[in-house]
Formats: sequence, structure tokens, C-alpha cells
Amino acid sequence: MSFRQSSVRLIFALLVSLVLFSSCSVRRFIPTDEYLLKSSSVSISAPDSVKNIGGVEEELEGLLRPEPNSIFLGMRVGLNAHYKSQRENPGFINKYLNRKFGEEPVYLSDVDSSRTMDLITNRLENNGFFNAKVSSLTTTKKKLASVKYSVELGQPYTLERFELDSAAGTIYEGIAQSLEESKIIKGSRFSLDMMQQERERIDTYLKERGYYNFNADFLIFEADTNQYNSRRFNLFLRLKKEVPQKALLPYKLNKVYVNPDYSFNNKASKADAYAVNGINFIQDPEFFKPNRMTPYILFKEDQVYNPKISRLTSSRLASIGAYKFVNIRYEPAFDEVTDQDTLGLEANIYLSPLKKRSVRAELKAVTKSNGFAGPALAVVYSNRNLFRGGETLNLSGNFGYEVQLGSGEAEGLSSTQFGLETGLVIPRLLLPFNVKDTVLYAVPKTNIKLGYDLFSRSDLYNLNALNSSFGYNWRNTQAIYHEFNPININYVNTSNITPAFQEILDRNSFLQSSFEQQLITGTTYSFIYNQLTEGKKRNPILLVTNFEFAGNALDLVSKDSNGDGQETLFGIAYAQFFKADLNFVYNYRLSSKQTIVGRIFGGYGLPYGNSETLPFSRQFFSGGPSSVRAFRSRSLGPGSYDPTVEDQGAFFDRAGDIRLEANIEYRFPIYSFLKGALFIDAGNVWLNNENAALPGGKFSKDFIKELGIGYGAGLRVDIQNFVIRLDLSSPFSKPYLPVGQRTGFDLSEILFNFGIGYPF
Repeated sequence: MSFRQSSVRLIFALLVSLVLFSSCSVRRFIPTDEYLLKSSSVSISAPDSVKNIGGVEEELEGLLRPEPNSIFLGMRVGLNAHYKSQRENPGFINKYLNRKFGEEPVYLSDVDSSRTMDLITNRLENNGFFNAKVSSLTTTKKKLASVKYSVELGQPYTLERFELDSAAGTIYEGIAQSLEESKIIKGSRFSLDMMQQERERIDTYLKERGYYNFNADFLIFEADTNQYNSRRFNLFLRLKKEVPQKALLPYKLNKVYVNPDYSFNNKASKADAYAVNGINFIQDPEFFKPNRMTPYILFKEDQVYNPKISRLTSSRLASIGAYKFVNIRYEPAFDEVTDQDTLGLEANIYLSPLKKRSVRAELKAVTKSNGFAGPALAVVYSNRNLFRGGETLNLSGNFGYEVQLGSGEAEGLSSTQFGLETGLVIPRLLLPFNVKDTVLYAVPKTNIKLGYDLFSRSDLYNLNALNSSFGYNWRNTQAIYHEFNPININYVNTSNITPAFQEILDRNSFLQSSFEQQLITGTTYSFIYNQLTEGKKRNPILLVTNFEFAGNALDLVSKDSNGDGQETLFGIAYAQFFKADLNFVYNYRLSSKQTIVGRIFGGYGLPYGNSETLPFSRQFFSGGPSSVRAFRSRSLGPGSYDPTVEDQGAFFDRAGDIRLEANIEYRFPIYSFLKGALFIDAGNVWLNNENAALPGGKFSKDFIKELGIGYGAGLRVDIQNFVIRLDLSSPFSKPYLPVGQRTGFDLSEILFNFGIGYPF
């Protein structure tokens, strides 16, 4: 029996022992006249004709109080800590554990089942089930108790007619128009929540048309069930009595004031304001050029008040990157209501700047799943509002050192990384023509970057890279993001190649082509659709796509060629390729705390013309903490390629032109900020063409049989969205083994992965 197998069995035995011991140790503390609450549940039965009761069931489950004590791996850790801290001499450790994790015991005597049944009945009536039967059953066993509530539903009340009890006035016209978008339709089940949502929707509709002082509470619904013998009702909507007159009229903006340098020490006042494009600026001296700021402000004088435009303006101003706080306040221009159709508002925008200059330094300890570990230092200097138009200059430098701590031929291998980059972010589009961007969620930005990176791997090679780019990024909405770089230039040169590494290159033409001196010029585009940022979707998705075209423009102007038949520019061969990838993530919420997350990734790269392979920096890799976790980082593939013992390049990153991956992960709570996960990963990379140095690497119709598959479990320490991830995974299918020997469970090969953040 191997050491790993012995360790796994020992850990399993210890866990079982802890669960049994914890259960017994907790029960001995329970008072003789009490039962510890083990569980509370609710079950619903309904006629087949009653549909869509899932939301009702979840709502009823939220009424079950109190909740039983939490359980971690079958153990009541918090309750155990509480009990031990109540002993005569608890000791320092037990007191500390109780302060951090302790939970008061929840007994059966704390449960008021009659009150809970009343709450369930009330909630069912709010959802149209006025004749439901509710009962409860309590069972006890070995000092533990369970309470189960049973609900029998009948037919709910449904809507027959919905009408607006209207009167004269523009606001009634607005309400009537809003009802064209109502979700309350004939046949809808009676629902107080739906009526509340309808009031909020109408309130939003009216506010977006200038009704600044209107409130959803001014609306009232009345239901009438007397007109029908069957379970149907009529619904009437009207305004409450004594609604203030100022709430019934729309508002327009009389004045718009902006203070671009707002602070308590700033003495500038409205008396010093000067108008630019209908907006009054208060600043002395000039902090932000008015003609640069006015495009970010989407409301003007005489415009009808609209909170949506106000929020969009606030978002755009905040996205400039020069301000710490953005505050928009409205003040009525006058209080008394006259016979006029609209009232007046004054808009005041207060902008509190960030510090003009800042320096940020980060010292990190880096550990990777491929066995490399070491320190890294990053320093960033920022100069904001550089030209008084919101521009930000960033100067950054980074240094890192890593050493291979694993075993094998790669042991002791080290690498040094050094990089410098300067970037200028301009909060507008630098284009030879005008583009209307007022519909965008955030200010579009122009990015200009220039950088240099040096990667030195001891006793092997140095990799020098110059990179520069010019492009744009913008957000259509909070969820939709674009990045387009029409100019993207990279120059890569390998130097100080040792004889040992040259021997590896001579034996592997694919690797040699990847490390050749190359000029990469092209165009890139990225699109991100992220519903996770919206926080409203029950099952949000994430979609990320990237496209890159390289070398086509140079191919039109190049005239020279080298001895290998490649076209060159200034004596440097340039790369020609197309690359695209897609990453799709779907979050299926089983409940508020349990989620199944699925991911599909597909990537394809096609070298052509001047290139036989993709440049090394553009190739695909598989395996690692955010990929197929049962395999080390960048160690899968290509295809069924098997790195033999004689292959001196076996420890190098294995790459390909094609990448396919799929993951599924079940995420669940364990205790407080500790979360758990069970997962299955699959993936690999392949080559477009057969390569003698990498047999089995070409993509074929049998690619499914060449997927590396792994399974595992993990823990996540999630503290206010800062996640430390620990995963244990074992391979189930190894594509580099002969057919017929690839699949099988083998707990002797368990890989530990450490990561920051969720894998996808």
C-alpha cells in the first residue's frame, strides 16, 4: 500500500471518528427535559392543475424559525464550542472557540409551531391560496427532534379583470400608459408581492417621466371577489386620497451646477459659477476643463427629471477614474404649486477628487501548481487628471523570482521575471470622427501602453519582449463590456540559449518554431457579458470571447524574406495567425446558498502564411488550478502525447493550437465563511497538424477519448468576497496512456491546488 493511499484511509477514518464523537459529546450536554432541534421542513401537496408553486415553497421555507444549529461534516462545531465554554473551568482555548464559532443551542422548546403555522397560512393567503390546510408533526429520537409542516393546497384565486380607477390629470394618463407593460394579466394568481412589484414598477415609470415627488405608497389596490361564485376576482388600482399636489406634477431642471473640485475647504460658491454648454461650473482655480466634462453629464437645463439618466450620469462621472465620490442632489426651485403644468428642480453635482499622485507597492509570495514558488514585488505610480481632462498616467514595475521545488529533472530550476510598463488612460475616444456615446453605462476610454518584459530561466534561455498597444474599452451596460485594440505590437526575442536547451529545440521543431524571434502585430477584440455584476438574475451567466488577427497588414507592405522563406520587416520575421476563444459559465442556483456551476471553454488558433506555429505567448495550455485540476499547470497534451523519461523537455509547458474544456462544480455552505465544492473537470489541447516530435498531438475525430478527466473536492474560505481556494483532485482519465488503460479511479494520485478566487 502506498503512502498516499495510507494517508487517505487514515484521514477518512479520523473524519468518521470525529463525526461519531461529536454527536455523542453534544448529546451528553442536552438537559434532561429538552430535545435539540435537528431539522425543520415543509412539504406541499397540490392538485395537478396548480402550477408554479416552487417560489411559494421557497418562501414558506424561509418562515421556519428558529433554524437548527449548523452542522459541519456531521459535527455541530459551534454548539460543541458553546457547551464546552459553559463548564466550570472551560480553559482559554474553549473560551476563544466559543467567541469565534460558538452557537446557542436551539431546543424544541424554542419552536412555536402554532405561530409558524399561522405565518404559513398568512403567506399562503398572500399568494391566493385562501383555503389551504396546514398541520405540523414533531418526532423525537435520542435527544434530537424534528418538526415537519405539511401543507395541502386548493385552487388559488385568479384574476378576471384589472382596471384603473382614473380621473382627470396628466398623471392618470401616465399611469394608464404604464399599464400597457403590466405583468398583471387575466388568469394571474392573486399575489400581494406581484401587486407591490407593480406599484414599484409604476413608480419607476412615472419618475422617469419627471414625477420627482411621486411615491409608490400613493397607489392602492382593491380586490373584489363578490362578483363571481368561482375563485376569481377583479382588481382595481387608484390613487390614495390626499396625495400632495406637488406629487401629481412633473419636474424640469431649471439649473445644473457642477463642482469638479468639491471639498469642505473649497470656498467657491454659486456666485462664482460660469456656464458652458448650459451647465454651470463652480471652480476656482480650474481643476477640470469644462468642455471635457460636459459630455459626461447627460442632463441639461429644461430637461424633464429622469432618475435613470441621473444614475447613468453618476456612473459615467465615477468611471472617469479621477474622483473618489460622486454625489448628485436635487433641490426644488420653489415650494408652492401654481397652475403651471410642471415644477422646477435644481441639480447639484459634487465631485470629490482622488489624490492626484499615489504609489502602490505589493509584496507577494507566489506558489504555483507546477511546483514553482518565490517572492514577487510590484510597484505602481499613478498621476491622475494629468491634463485636467481626467487622464491617468500609470508607471508600473514588477520583479519576481521563482524556484522549482518539485522533484525530477526540473528540480532546482529557477526563473527571474522583470517588467516595466507605462500606460496612459484617456476617458474619451480618440477618433478622427465623432461618436455618440451618451447611451453608454460608463465613459469610453482610450488606452495607450508601452512595456518591456524579461523572463530568464536559469541555465536555459532568456525571453525578451517589447509590447505596445493602442485601443479602446467601453461598457454598454453594467453587464456588457468591450475592448478593441486596432494596434497591438509585440516583439519577442530569445537570447542566451544554452547548449542544453538548444539540443531540446533541435529535437522538437514545434517548440523551436514557438521560440523563434518574431514580430507580432495585429488587432484584438474582447467581449464580456457578465450577469453576475447585476445581482438580479437567479441563474446568471458569464460569456467571454476574444479574437485576434495578426500579420495581415505587414504582409501587404513587406518585401524582404529570410533564408527560411519567411517574409520579414526590417529583417525580423513576423507572425501570421488567427486566434479565437470562448468561455461560457452558467450558474444554476439550487437555493440561496447552493449552486451548480457549469463551464465550457473552446479555443482555436490557425497559423498561416508566414507562420508554421502559433507564437509561444499565443498558444493554448490546459491543466492547473483554474482548468483541469487533476493535472499540473500546463501539463496536459497535446492530444495523447506521452512525455517519456528520455524526453528532456518533458517539464516544459505543453501547448497546442486547439483547446477544449468543460467543468461542473457543486458549491455549498459548510460553516459560516467556510464553503465546500465537489467538481469534475475535463479538457486537453491539440495541434492542427501532425508533429513528429509530439506524436499523437494532432486533433482527430477521437478527441473525446483524449480528454484528461479529473474529479475532486475543495474548501473555500470566503470572507467578504475574498476567496482562498484549496482543492484536492485525482485523475480519472489520462490521455497519454494506451487506449484501454486510460480510465479508472486511483486515489494514489491526488493533486493539491491552491488558488485565490473561484476557478470560474
